[in-house]
Amino acid sequence: MSEKIKFEQEYLLKTSPKVLNSMLMSPSGLSEWFSDDVNIKDDVYTFYWNGSEEQARLLGKKANEYIKFQWLEDEEEDLDTYVEIRFKVDPMTKAVVLNLTSFADEDELEEVQLYWENTINDLKRVIGA
Repeated sequence: MSEKIKFEQEYLLKTSPKVLNSMLMSPSGLSEWFSDDVNIKDDVYTFYWNGSEEQARLLGKKANEYIKFQWLEDEEEDLDTYVEIRFKVDPMTKAVVLNLTSFADEDELEEVQLYWENTINDLKRVIGA
């Protein structure tokens, strides 16, 4: 299997870090915009979408700053990949800047970037940003 390509996307959100934190760090928050349902056992998150599921290992998180995880499928293939959602308040505009870092196969890069664009738009809609 070929190496996955790293990409980053940035979004401005009109919300508070506290609201964003609850949407990123809790199963109930994640299930409002990211997947249909989420279960967490130890450091493994199970995400459910339309009858299918994917699992990811939590690599790190810090309240009001970031969450980072790796899909178990990538972990099993010993790939150095992850999904990281990092956010901070822009001191000038007071808007929250959300930075997404993820990886995709070259032939799926545009599709995965569009998926994240749509997913973050779902997040914006849910939080009213």
